[in-house]
Amino acid sequence: MEVTKRSGSREGVSFDKITQRLSALCNNVHQPYAEKPAYGYFKSSQRVKDRSPRVTGAPLLHADPVKVVQRVSNSLYDQVTTEEIDILTAEIAESLKTIHPDYGVLAARIIVSNLHKGTPATLRESVKLLGKRWDKALYDRIMSDDSLCDTLEAAMDHSKSYAIDYFAAKTLTKGYLLSKGGRPAERPQHMWMRVALFIHGPNDLERVLETYTLLSEGYFTHASPTLFNARTSRPQLASCFLVGTEDSIEGIYQTLKKCALLSKWGGGIGVHIHSIRSDGSPIEGTGGDSTGIVPMLQNFNSLARYVNQGGKRKGSITIYLEPWHADIFDFLELRKNSGKEEMRCRDLFTALWVPDLFIKRVEEDGMWSLFDPNKAPGLPDCYGAQFEKLYASYEATPGLASRVVRAKAVWSAMLTAQVEGGTPYVLFKDAVNRKSNQRHLGTIKSSNLCAEVTEYTSNEEIAVCSLASLALPQFVTVTKDGKVFFDMAKLREVTKVVIKNLDLSIDKTFYPIPEAAHSNKLHRPLGLGVQGLADVFMMLRLPLSSPEARVLNRAIFQSIYYAAVEASVDLAEEFGPYSSFKGSPSSEGLLQFDLW
Repeated sequence: MEVTKRSGSREGVSFDKITQRLSALCNNVHQPYAEKPAYGYFKSSQRVKDRSPRVTGAPLLHADPVKVVQRVSNSLYDQVTTEEIDILTAEIAESLKTIHPDYGVLAARIIVSNLHKGTPATLRESVKLLGKRWDKALYDRIMSDDSLCDTLEAAMDHSKSYAIDYFAAKTLTKGYLLSKGGRPAERPQHMWMRVALFIHGPNDLERVLETYTLLSEGYFTHASPTLFNARTSRPQLASCFLVGTEDSIEGIYQTLKKCALLSKWGGGIGVHIHSIRSDGSPIEGTGGDSTGIVPMLQNFNSLARYVNQGGKRKGSITIYLEPWHADIFDFLELRKNSGKEEMRCRDLFTALWVPDLFIKRVEEDGMWSLFDPNKAPGLPDCYGAQFEKLYASYEATPGLASRVVRAKAVWSAMLTAQVEGGTPYVLFKDAVNRKSNQRHLGTIKSSNLCAEVTEYTSNEEIAVCSLASLALPQFVTVTKDGKVFFDMAKLREVTKVVIKNLDLSIDKTFYPIPEAAHSNKLHRPLGLGVQGLADVFMMLRLPLSSPEARVLNRAIFQSIYYAAVEASVDLAEEFGPYSSFKGSPSSEGLLQFDLW
């Protein structure tokens, strides 16, 4: 039995060589991290006795290479490639992590090692291979500027890639690393450097290397579209787009086109349809009756399946509807696994945009009137007392309501839909509008795909948000004597870097449609999230419900918000306030905690 090597040559199968390769990957495979200072805002009395993500150096893994090779041997065939052996070996090692988690670590190292063997070793070689996929100006600069390339190469440490886990390695390989001919054409460190270069430009190497270092060491990550598209010929960096649609054939299909263009370039989309007339509503132009929102949403469902974000992942759209809409019960059944297929849209996500009045009716077991927005206009355009006054006036108009039901009937249908299909998401319209820094612009009508940002939209504006995420476990520091600290000063430092990066991305991104560019440059919204909070508590040996965990939780998010506002002030001092700042709560001295 022979194996085919990457060079095309063949040689006999050697299980000893496979075992030796796995043994090497079980040992130290990357250089120790630089010793981190311990600011020690919050510390644990526990000491780390075994491995820790922040202990310097990579430890010898508790994984038996022979056990993996024995299973690999049963699946080999003549002329199998060494790359296929690596993939198979990684899959088997990953399956053994139920025996010991270090098998999962070994699996990730195999994937990364295999990736390194099949990709260019230097950034210049990677850029040359990708050719037109790279931005032409930077491509020419890297091809011609030896000094720049030497500086960038000296900064990159490919051994850092061995710190990622199996799922991350597979996900990066499949969807995030730029490819040529269906195969990855760059390494993870090239990707981080590509992002840093695009945000700051090759003439600001200090900021480029600062961003690269923080990205490569896992302190934060920019959102998927940024990793997909930074420094490509179409650098669409934004994650979230919020869209509305007019109640007309022209408006609906214009919205479909806009959503297709946004999805093509990796955007997640939220669409509010509160104003679309309900089933049976008369159409004056043709003299017919509307078929309601479900047939319309089937077009969006097909769009999500077809326009698949450049082939990287399926398009994603969340549809928002207020619970007074006459088609609410059909809407809540869109993702059910049973029923008529023509009444289902299982590739869409659904969300309710809930006014406080509905919750009051549920609490008091009151009645709830459902309206056709064509006959009862204006409800999506107001909130709070104004909404309640308008809604009550419509309820008092005889024959105007399409249907009157118990409020709990809608609530029950919503809960049933969540149990069976995971949605709808539930967002609270009045709370959002009272607490938003954009409340001076008009009524906010929806959130985005994943319901983490809420912004103003209109016929002239498609709201946009650029996102990044802080990896909180990376701020847990282990001192030489084994004490564990949460590095709050480092958290604030990194937060300010990320905020300034996101602000730069607003000006450097490619906008698929002009309404998105108009909105984003007018309001300049940024989204900064976190990951790994539960891991932080575990690393610090803090029970999640303990008083100490509550104190740390508040301190972390206070620090992030403070640093984000501080960075925003720095930007305003340098560039002036953003265009729509005047009249906003923050322009009047009201920050987020003042609005609750």
